[in-house]
Amino acid sequence: MNKSEGNVLFPVFIKLHKVQTLVVGGGNVGLEKVEALLKNDPEANITIVAPIIKDELKALAKESDSIKLINRKVRGRDLKSADILILATDNYGLHVRMKKKADKLRLLTNVADTPDLCDFYLGSTVKKGDLKIGISTNGKSPTFAKRFRQTLEEILPDNTQDLLDQLKTIRDRLKGDFNHKVQKLNEITSVLVEKGNENESKPD
Repeated sequence: MNKSEGNVLFPVFIKLHKVQTLVVGGGNVGLEKVEALLKNDPEANITIVAPIIKDELKALAKESDSIKLINRKVRGRDLKSADILILATDNYGLHVRMKKKADKLRLLTNVADTPDLCDFYLGSTVKKGDLKIGISTNGKSPTFAKRFRQTLEEILPDNTQDLLDQLKTIRDRLKGDFNHKVQKLNEITSVLVEKGNENESKPD
């Protein structure tokens, strides 16, 4: 088997309200990470550990029962109750030590601004109702991912959710086995693609 070229990351969409995420760091980077988690799932279970915690994080915790604040330095035992670890401080040495502990616990870890220490990245996402698209540059350029996200947000139609609801209704009403349903849905969605191509080819 040939080795894959380029981005070999496997995209996974996690139900954050069913796992425990530990965020180490209560500053601007920690706030950015927490906001990204909450943007995807407002009910995400998050524990924030830091000796100094920004007022914005305290405000988020006050508004949510699923956010817990621990106002002290992180300890190794804090990792034992976590499913996902996000290291978001400006202390590289601390990140290295915590990553070693996380590896022993087989804990998936994201380390801010240090791709080589990351097991996963928090990629940019585009959301229109139930449609969510993840974007990854393999850690090369978060700025490009952000710009590309903005482009997708502009071109996706406002009625995307209505379209998804209609397709679900059609899928639920289809009779036959799995292969038959897939074939019919492929036929239906191919018409949508053709219409999109026709609209693109029309002169302004």
